[in-house]
Amino acid sequence: MGLHPLEFSECYLDSPMFREKIKAHEAELDKTNRFIKELYKDGKNLINATKQLGLAQRKFAQCLGEFQFEYIGDAKTDDERCIDESLQEFSSFLKNLEDQRELMMRNITETLMKPLEKFRKEQLGTVRAERKRYEKETEKYYSSLEKLLNMSAKKKEPQLQEADTQVETMRQHFQEESLDYVCKLQEIQERKKYECVEPMLAFFQTVFTFYHQGFELAKDFDHYKRALQINIQNTRSRFEGTRSEVHELMKRIRDAPQEYRQTSPISCEGYLYVQERRPPPFGSSWVKRYCTFVKEQKILHMVTFDHRSGGKIGETESITLKSCVRKTTDVLDRRFCLDLDITDRPGTVLTVQALSEDDHRFWMQAMGGKEPIGHYLTKTLSKETGIDFRLDDVGLSFVKNSISAIETRGINDQGLYRVVGVSSKVQKLLSLMIDEKSNEVDLSTSEDWDIKTITSSLKLYLRSLPEPLMTYGLYKEFISPAKGGSPESRIQAVHCLVHKLPERNRQVLGLLMKHLANVAAHSKQNLMTVANLGVVFGPTLMRPQEDTVAAIMDLKFQNIVVEILIEHQEKIFTDAPESCPLSSNAPVLSAPTRQSKKMGRNRPLAVYNPQALDIQNVGDGSNLATDETSMGSNESVSSQSSSASASDMPPEKTEHTPLSASLSSGSNPRTPTTGASGSGENQPSAATSERDKPGESVTGRKAKAVYPCEAEHDSELSFQIGAIFNAVTQSREPGWLEGELDGKRGLIPENYVEML
Repeated sequence: MGLHPLEFSECYLDSPMFREKIKAHEAELDKTNRFIKELYKDGKNLINATKQLGLAQRKFAQCLGEFQFEYIGDAKTDDERCIDESLQEFSSFLKNLEDQRELMMRNITETLMKPLEKFRKEQLGTVRAERKRYEKETEKYYSSLEKLLNMSAKKKEPQLQEADTQVETMRQHFQEESLDYVCKLQEIQERKKYECVEPMLAFFQTVFTFYHQGFELAKDFDHYKRALQINIQNTRSRFEGTRSEVHELMKRIRDAPQEYRQTSPISCEGYLYVQERRPPPFGSSWVKRYCTFVKEQKILHMVTFDHRSGGKIGETESITLKSCVRKTTDVLDRRFCLDLDITDRPGTVLTVQALSEDDHRFWMQAMGGKEPIGHYLTKTLSKETGIDFRLDDVGLSFVKNSISAIETRGINDQGLYRVVGVSSKVQKLLSLMIDEKSNEVDLSTSEDWDIKTITSSLKLYLRSLPEPLMTYGLYKEFISPAKGGSPESRIQAVHCLVHKLPERNRQVLGLLMKHLANVAAHSKQNLMTVANLGVVFGPTLMRPQEDTVAAIMDLKFQNIVVEILIEHQEKIFTDAPESCPLSSNAPVLSAPTRQSKKMGRNRPLAVYNPQALDIQNVGDGSNLATDETSMGSNESVSSQSSSASASDMPPEKTEHTPLSASLSSGSNPRTPTTGASGSGENQPSAATSERDKPGESVTGRKAKAVYPCEAEHDSELSFQIGAIFNAVTQSREPGWLEGELDGKRGLIPENYVEML
């Protein structure tokens, strides 16, 4: 059973049972007071711990935001650019989350800590003061009563009457005090039920609001997360391809280092030990120098460099070479030496020593003006297969035969072109189709050759041509647009370059791209997307003349070029280019990322205490929260083209963010959204007629898209120019309509359509 009620009538009896009831009430209030003090202390600890967590997370976010990846090469792919920017996105996301947490902590102080402490001091403190006064009045009354009862009956009547009057006055005062105290006790017992629990309810509402804001942030972040996962997967796939190429190059260089020495038609370089003569009796010394010989001017640049002294680079000395003569061991007891006759020092001969016999031969050839060693890769492949690969009628016939067989028998095979065939079978098929010029075998109907053998043979044939299908001469020009520019400029540049290829090369490349587009169209079955095919065929169709790590770093851009060829093969190989840039080597602007819109945007801070709102201001939302600030471009995909004119670019969409949870029944505060002007009002486009300006009622009508649009949320519709929407109505979202397209209902930017 709970506490006994305190009857006012018992204040006049003041029985022992009544006093026990009062003590029970007092004990309960003391327990409540201790509970609130302990809760207040724990609450302060919670707030301090949360502040420490917030500081740690902000420091973590700052560390993320300040770091930036360096990349190898002279440009980054779209996927690498997105990955580089991801740390700043993560940092912004964490900072936004901590802003919400900080607001939550301030609100907990206002809605929980202060109300509880106020109740404890003002209400429970008042009861304690009343209790002391009640005990004091009790003592005075019963002391006076005992004093009265101890008076002698022989006292005079006036004295006795006066004493009776005083005690009666004290009794009435005591009883009034008792009534007030009993009333106060019971009032506080009832008041504590809501005075303590209501702040706790506000506390949990604050916590739930914070977690809901985190949920909304996660929803906004989901689009960016999924796009970033694709960027990471693409980069990982390119890394796997690049790594295998690097290891293969390393193996070839290890087997024949001299054939891969860094040379060019105009210069060669390497270490030489140079003899420095000193006056007698000191003799001479040999100093290691890094030398670069410019063949045309016959100038030898020498830089002193000693690895053992911390790698400090000395000054550069340049001499002009007149002649180079091998120095025999009969004259000088050192091997691999050369005597250099110097033009600018008549009569002076400079003696240098190479590092080995091969190095000695290398410098002799270089300084004698011989051409550098030819290319290694094609010779190696031809030597391995024993076949003379050419892009002739027989080769074209083999390509057509292979494509026909693959599309007839294996278009849905998983890992098509990635699963390799047995090497002996692949070379046997190539020998049959190329070397023996046997065109009678129809691979489409022959069961003797499995699909993976045919695909591997086709790739090996294309990779083993004396010159790659897209030629050495156009290699750098094809790579250049992949490193920058808008998507439209890339397509245009590749389109122009394809039509610079020799006729036979363009014909074979067109057949292959049409086939690969067909393969990508069946990617749900064969798992070979356009990106996967780009990884496979990039190094097959394009390669530089020199095998270097720098060239291998360009593999990712080779993949991009092949992706463009596959995705736009019909336009590129069917139509002649309308116009081509004057110079393909002109500098290009940095390319926009394929993920055209970043979703990791700042959300408006949540309204945690709806009771503090001015209800009259809910309509315009001016005092509810800060405006949402976009962290990325709101342009549509079509507006990314740098060559598009201003009249062709769609207006910016009004920002649309999913509704936050309502924190009070009957009100759902929203942050005002801003249009392109940033003024807080939606600006209608020229395509919006006067009668259809934003804000006017639109009900059950049709609308036509005048700009293309890509959805940023699941609740929005994607569409192209000319799309017709049915059952169009005004949305509760400012600046948006709701309509149906292809059986799906969703949100439409109001300034992207015109009403019909």
